[in-house]
Amino acid sequence: MRNYETLYVLRPDLGEEEMEALINRFQEVVGDGGELVKVDKWGKRRLAYEVRKFREGFYVLMHFKGTAAVAEELERILKISDGVIRQLVVRLEDDAFLEETQQEAFEEE
Repeated sequence: MRNYETLYVLRPDLGEEEMEALINRFQEVVGDGGELVKVDKWGKRRLAYEVRKFREGFYVLMHFKGTAAVAEELERILKISDGVIRQLVVRLEDDAFLEETQQEAFEEE
């Protein structure tokens, strides 16, 4: 299994329940064939430029391990979801999560 990172921006006019439902749906897609490592909700932020007539969006960063098929399925679902303004799925180096975990442990000390 490979390491992946995805960042997606949700529409700012969605309710909190709708946002949680979308985030859970994307987590389930990853959980079906992969392993969810971390979900980081950055919150509502201003976009650098207008996207689909929105100036703000709710950012979510997700790290997961899985096969290429899992990443492709997640990307497909992100693209067809009405609540998603922008999305990006990137494959990371094999030891990316190990380095991040070591850095977090160092910062805690």
